[in-house]
Amino acid sequence: MRALRRHARVIRVLWVIGLGLSIAGTFALMERLRLGASMARRQRWTRWFMGRLTAALPFRVTVSGQRSAQPMLWVCNHVSWTDIPLLGMLAPLSFLSKAEVRTWPVAGWLALKAGTLFIRRGSGDSKLIQKQMGQHLLNRHSLVIFPEGTTTDGRSLRTFHGRLLASAIDTGTPLQPVAIQYLRDGHPDRIAPFIGDDDLLSHLRRLFAHEVSEVHIHLLTPIETQGKERAALAFEAQQAVQTVLFGSTDQETEARSAAKAA
Repeated sequence: MRALRRHARVIRVLWVIGLGLSIAGTFALMERLRLGASMARRQRWTRWFMGRLTAALPFRVTVSGQRSAQPMLWVCNHVSWTDIPLLGMLAPLSFLSKAEVRTWPVAGWLALKAGTLFIRRGSGDSKLIQKQMGQHLLNRHSLVIFPEGTTTDGRSLRTFHGRLLASAIDTGTPLQPVAIQYLRDGHPDRIAPFIGDDDLLSHLRRLFAHEVSEVHIHLLTPIETQGKERAALAFEAQQAVQTVLFGSTDQETEARSAAKAA
């Protein structure tokens, strides 16, 4: 029975990938005919795809908190590539993502068409990215960033870097802190994290080799950005997320010092 469920999940994911290819093909045809879809329409299609992909993954998802209709800069802890479809199904969103995601089949192409901004580590293009982020927010499109800069195993939280929050301050865009939590049998899930030298295919195989786990997405109270410094803003967002995930800890002083250095 377990093997049948596993095969059914794999078939479902393949079906969703087929849908994604169809969407990507439609976008490509529209571009060739110079009938490019608006950002809002592309985000709606991408959100629909992310919802189907999330439903095909071995997760039980619960969402708490209210989603504002106001455009915001979403800041979230980062555990896995699956964070992207899990958040992407909630609202019309664009992402700031590492450049490697652009090469992923289907998901990378759709992410590009949904307005994802890709950044290469150490490329020195931070000013350009900040300008693009600011324009994105001014156009009233919500954007998601992962201010830790990398994924974790879900059992700790890295320092939130403040440099990417400048665009929110400059445009007066509020922050939407988000805490995402993967649990298995009431404990941090060791299967879901996508870290180190993981590759997408191996990670999928690992996920489907186990039973369904739980994902909790917490939409926290928005944070106003006007008149705040980016380091202080990063610390405030980090503490909001950390409190939900782990409660207040003795790491707060250390985190504050690290945030000031960002």
